[in-house]
Amino acid sequence: MADPSSYRPAPGTIPVEPGVYRFRDATGRVVYVGKAKSLRSRLNSYFADISALHPRTRQMVTTAASVEWTIVTTEVEALQLEYNWIKEFDPRFNVRYRDDKSYPSLAVTLNEEFPRLQVMRGPKKPGVRYFGPYAHAWAIRETLDLLLRVFPARTCSTGVFKRAGQIGRPCLLGYIGKCSAPCVGRVSAAEHRAIVEDFCDFLAGKTDTMIRRLERQMAEASNNLEFERAARLRDDLGALRRSMEKQAVVLTDGADADVVAFATDELSAAVQVFHVRGGRVRGQRGWVVDSTGALDEEASIGELVEQFALQFYGQEDAVVPREVLVPQLPEDHEALAELLSERRGSRVSLRVPQRGDKRALMQTVERNAQQAFLQYKLRRSSDLTARSQALAELQDALGMPDAPLRIECFDISHVQGTNVVASMVVFEDGLARKSEYRRFTMQSTGGDTDWIAEVIRRRFARQLQEQAAELAAAASDWESGAAPKPVKRFAYPPNLVVVDGGAPQVAAAQNVLVELGITDVTLVGLAKRLEEVWVPEDDFPVILPRASEALYLLQRVRDEAHRFAITFHRQKRSKSMTESELIGIAGLGPARRKALLTRFGSLRKLRAASVDEIAEVPGFGPELAQRVADAVAASAANREPAVNMTTGEVLS
Repeated sequence: MADPSSYRPAPGTIPVEPGVYRFRDATGRVVYVGKAKSLRSRLNSYFADISALHPRTRQMVTTAASVEWTIVTTEVEALQLEYNWIKEFDPRFNVRYRDDKSYPSLAVTLNEEFPRLQVMRGPKKPGVRYFGPYAHAWAIRETLDLLLRVFPARTCSTGVFKRAGQIGRPCLLGYIGKCSAPCVGRVSAAEHRAIVEDFCDFLAGKTDTMIRRLERQMAEASNNLEFERAARLRDDLGALRRSMEKQAVVLTDGADADVVAFATDELSAAVQVFHVRGGRVRGQRGWVVDSTGALDEEASIGELVEQFALQFYGQEDAVVPREVLVPQLPEDHEALAELLSERRGSRVSLRVPQRGDKRALMQTVERNAQQAFLQYKLRRSSDLTARSQALAELQDALGMPDAPLRIECFDISHVQGTNVVASMVVFEDGLARKSEYRRFTMQSTGGDTDWIAEVIRRRFARQLQEQAAELAAAASDWESGAAPKPVKRFAYPPNLVVVDGGAPQVAAAQNVLVELGITDVTLVGLAKRLEEVWVPEDDFPVILPRASEALYLLQRVRDEAHRFAITFHRQKRSKSMTESELIGIAGLGPARRKALLTRFGSLRKLRAASVDEIAEVPGFGPELAQRVADAVAASAANREPAVNMTTGEVLS
């Protein structure tokens, strides 16, 4: 633990201009990035009395070993540079508004001749109109199922659509009235697009017009004694009203806004966002994050708002609304609003709602944030205690100078020496850090000990290279004031390395560490049979109590490494098996085989594809597509079925 006074810049050397600063730890890794209107004022606050600092700020300044800064000309430039550095360096003490999920949206592919309604995730595509995001895909499908009886638009894939046109029969949705079946010509392209446009108008908030139109048509049908049509229109009205109940109107002015609220304590904060589009709540998202470590509660909320806006709307697929409603404006809210306006391409209002419907909705979002925070603290209170106990037990059992805050585990996966792969998983503070997982394709031949030695050598040789490069780059940046280079993930060393195996695997890994001169990393092996913990150069293993949190943590780390390795191995094995099935087809070389695998992903999907779908792959024509289809069909017919040897049942 460093004393902040040991690296405090000399008085008068910190500039008063706006800029962005970085704190680095003893290994040179950036642990915090911040920006300030006045660098001197902000940085001096970090070197005040430690006892007066926010707990997380105190932890940050005692973890850091140096501080550096870059001067900029405007606050907007400082915001942009701060966000770019947070993305590049992934600092430990900055708030991370992200999770491992991609939230779904309801997409309408208006760029196609016959637009399709579908659930989509990931980056936004040009020519596609999106509604959402939603918290769950089932919420989209439930709403879509209700609306299809009123707006019978196409929902099928391109392959299904083409096959239906070829055979002249629509799919089931066409028979039950939930698709207008443009594939077989029941409606023209113009009529189908009109249905889709009505669907988009309804989801965009123009519900009253649609309701009045259906009511008028129902009355006309009744007056004309067309009672069956009137009953169908009545059911359509019921479906529309039920779908409107699922997305109740909350703002009467058709607002396009994101409403953000926080619930915080000294160390953490819960964030809730309601996405309001066309006056309706279209989606909701939430996170629980480590708080930023501001010096007081008001500043903390303002800084959370700023960090949220930078990270959430800085993502490639982010949609910036016309309004962002927040509980408190950050210190430089005008610069932040200007930056958001640049991303949107039109003016964005960043403000605190004071009265009316928007204030009432803000209170609802705040209640959701408080409830989510309460649930998080109840879970974390037991989880944090168990993780702290596990790390302390490992430190004592292995005689480590510090608790193993970063653990890396390596595992090998293969079948009789073929498609050999290795995995590296990372746990920090007892939790999986999936963004730093790595996969390796083994290049050497031999056995498990050779492969363990290879993966350890590749990991730590890369660490030594990148540490040297990063320290050199940091020194160069300091002298020239140039923008920093992206951080290299391997440059951050683990406290504890775990290999899946016993004494032979540990000895192989230890030999590599000695060869590379790595002396500050603890190495152990976890043997599956008796869950023994093997330490280098010890004749007997360390036996952890069966009920200990330390053993449970090691098992979780080992099992995660095994899962990650075997998943990668299955992918490689499936790819090699698919390629072997395609070898020998006339006109199908390596480049075209790769194109097929990229397009279909697996042999099963390739067998299910039509000749026309295969012909759509770049480099393929009708004749080659027919040869491929015939070859994969013949290989499936010649394959012997798998049989359960106990029951005699045919499995495939």
